[in-house]
Amino acid sequence: MEQTTRRRGRTVLAAVAAVAFGVAGCDAVGGDAPGAAGTKAPSARPTPLWDTRPDSVAAVGDSITRGFDACAVLTDCPEVSWATGDSEQVDSLAVRLLGRTGAAGRSWNYAATGARMEDLPGQMARAVKREPELVAVMAGANDACRESVSAMTPVAEFRADFEAAMRTLRRSLPKTQVYVASVPDLKRLWSQGRTSALGKQVWKLGICPSMLGDADALDAAATERRATVQKRVEDYNEVLREVCAKDSRCRSDDGEVYAYRFGTAQLSRWDWFHPSVDGQAKLAEIAYRTVTAPGP
Repeated sequence: MEQTTRRRGRTVLAAVAAVAFGVAGCDAVGGDAPGAAGTKAPSARPTPLWDTRPDSVAAVGDSITRGFDACAVLTDCPEVSWATGDSEQVDSLAVRLLGRTGAAGRSWNYAATGARMEDLPGQMARAVKREPELVAVMAGANDACRESVSAMTPVAEFRADFEAAMRTLRRSLPKTQVYVASVPDLKRLWSQGRTSALGKQVWKLGICPSMLGDADALDAAATERRATVQKRVEDYNEVLREVCAKDSRCRSDDGEVYAYRFGTAQLSRWDWFHPSVDGQAKLAEIAYRTVTAPGP
């Protein structure tokens, strides 16, 4: 009888210990374990890498971003720039993101007419001083638009210069976002612009001679020259995509600007090559759509 009593006592103690251990075990488990009320502990929502509403914008690049020939012949017109202009006809990327008042105080344009990719690190260094939350990049057309095919920027140099520009940004601003526009389809711009006698006269002043020189020539040599320029532009765009893809805070337009079928309405009525005001608005639409697309 006494033995039976002792066995029962040990059994009760073991049961109590098991219950105690079980309760302690539940309390020691991480956030997925149910609490006393049977609810799960809340988990923190990760902050997205990409902010679709950056609070300031800087632009770097070439004549397209300066609005060259959009308002008057052979003249910059930054007020219609797709990136930072204040024109109501364009509604630039900065205006769409920041509002007109915000864009006036928190957007900056460091692009330069005639600039090539080798100029981008210097432009980026100036942009960095403003500490923008977004940098908009459009460069590369002038690397293909040279006095001859042989003078075009080699692809390896183009890549090295773009990588240098990105390093310049990242050394100071590791969290600033970057939007990269592709180089436009220069051959399409030639095919559209050559319908204008005035445009072809302006081309003779030295606008993109590698593509636009001898605009009406359709012989084998001219055809091969234009095809070579076209291939170089495609190679540049591949570089822009690849370098951007390595940076978690960079988005390229994935070739949208290159693929856009610019018509005569989107080309300058002075040189029939650079974007018109309407063309600038189309570039702004593509940029805004890319920057505000949901993502990680």
